[in-house]
Amino acid sequence: MSEDSTQQPLITRKGALIDLVLAVFFFLFMREVLIPHVPSQDPLAVNIVSSMTSFCMSGVFWIAAGMFRVTWVDYLRNKEKGN
Repeated sequence: MSEDSTQQPLITRKGALIDLVLAVFFFLFMREVLIPHVPSQDPLAVNIVSSMTSFCMSGVFWIAAGMFRVTWVDYLRNKEKGN
């Protein structure tokens, strides 16, 4: 039990904040990428559709970043146990 208390937690506040900031940047990037692909001439419709699509993709990115972080921490824990 004492071994578990000294280990790094799988999810930290700092890690979640980093993932959130990365997801916001991903949202802004994907919104710009998707604008030319919206089949409309109305600028408002183009912005709404590209933003909604980019929001969904950013949610998947945020989940994937969190899963990667948790997997990496678990891998490092298991690597330390083996040594």
